[in-house]
Amino acid sequence: MTDEEAAAGGEDRSILTRPAPEPDEVRRYGDERDQLVEIYRGGTEAAERPVLCLIHGGFWRPAYDRTHLRPLASALREEGRTVVSVEYRRVPGDPDASTTDIRAALVLATEVGGRIVVAGHSAGGHLALWAAASAPPPGLVATVALAPVADLVAAHRAGLGDGAVRAFVGAGPDSRPDLDPVRLGPVGSPLTIVHGGRDAIVPPAQACRFADAHPGTEVVVVPGTGHFALIDPLSPAWPVVRARLVEPV
Repeated sequence: MTDEEAAAGGEDRSILTRPAPEPDEVRRYGDERDQLVEIYRGGTEAAERPVLCLIHGGFWRPAYDRTHLRPLASALREEGRTVVSVEYRRVPGDPDASTTDIRAALVLATEVGGRIVVAGHSAGGHLALWAAASAPPPGLVATVALAPVADLVAAHRAGLGDGAVRAFVGAGPDSRPDLDPVRLGPVGSPLTIVHGGRDAIVPPAQACRFADAHPGTEVVVVPGTGHFALIDPLSPAWPVVRARLVEPV
């Protein structure tokens, strides 16, 4: 997610630095600095709906954290949904730090609300797809991946994120098929991918590759939409994203 990539795609990156309300609560699931979640409580009516668990992107790099999802989390809270926004360790060459944290954070999310919908954007979409297949938490009812890196081998060959896949894995992705969503087994709950039709950072071909390997996947391509619009409640893509996040089950 370099500046050059964003500029090449004509992307509006304002969501990455836009101020937003603070969460209602912060909980830790470990002792490391990044082992925490932010909780946005949607009010009494939210108790009847699954908790939305958000996993941020940033090509698994330390420079990007959960704060750029605060506008999205706040908007979902205003929709009456309780949101758990996950932070996790992003250590180049140590992908197991990220997956271990995601596994623990999703268990914590079920403690917040029982049933959960896991949603992730970009690299967070990769982790959401990975979790749905490899570490489904108790109470998982649906997964929604927004512009996910869904095929690590293809992403590596295309040079996405200026070598982001190799930096994440610490080697070529063929060495870790257990991390590659397109190569994992079937998912036991509903799965939707929403992708921008003009995404130049993670191209929609990633979603198509995953759907070819997992025929039960719903793929929604939003015409004329880039990468960051999918997490921006002020973008024209918001009604599509909102429908998948607020009313997925």
